[in-house]
Amino acid sequence: MTVFSAAPLRSPRTRTRAHVVPIVLGGTAAACAVALVAYLLWPTWGSRGANAPDKLPVSIGGTLFNLPVTAIRMKIQRHSGPQERIDLDFLYPSLEPPGAPKHVSAETVEAAVQSIDRIFLSIAAHHDALSPEQRTATIYPRYLDQAAAMPVDGLTMRMFRTDTPYGSEDLYSAVSPALTARCTRDAATPGMCLSERRVGGADLTFRFPRSWLSQWREVADAMEKLTAQLRGPKG
Repeated sequence: MTVFSAAPLRSPRTRTRAHVVPIVLGGTAAACAVALVAYLLWPTWGSRGANAPDKLPVSIGGTLFNLPVTAIRMKIQRHSGPQERIDLDFLYPSLEPPGAPKHVSAETVEAAVQSIDRIFLSIAAHHDALSPEQRTATIYPRYLDQAAAMPVDGLTMRMFRTDTPYGSEDLYSAVSPALTARCTRDAATPGMCLSERRVGGADLTFRFPRSWLSQWREVADAMEKLTAQLRGPKG
């Protein structure tokens, strides 16, 4: 006698569908999870998006500075943390960071040449080298021309002797506001001035056109303001 089972028989198509449905559902869930993670981790900033920081905390010689990103001249230096040296520039007299440089072609290069309109600043760890004040008091006097110099509008100029390492430069100094600057003389290129000061473990070196000395008080105040603005919280 033939005995028939009461359970219904499944066709091959039914058995295949039973296996495929869980696989499809699992794949869909996995794809949704991946999409969610990608959405959460996807960068929401551009090279200079709205969320990018305007200033970077940078430690130079163990001294903290808060530096405007757009004032840093070299892209490789545009990161936070300890650095040995950083180079910046600021528009004068506003002391604002400069905007992006304009594209200059061979046809427009001559028209693009303009007078310098900014103060250049380098901040570097000094590693206990001779301070700018010590150099002014002990080194420079050895090379200065001994001829008496009379202050003009509060600013004194003394020439370095031609047979010295500073033979093509002059030393300018003033008391109020304080200013010491070593300046090259105008020649094929306009003269430039260099003024240094020490802040903690770093030396700040400002560079600006010699012609600005006609308004030396404003220049001295600008360097003082920049020094105060860039200095981070004192530890």
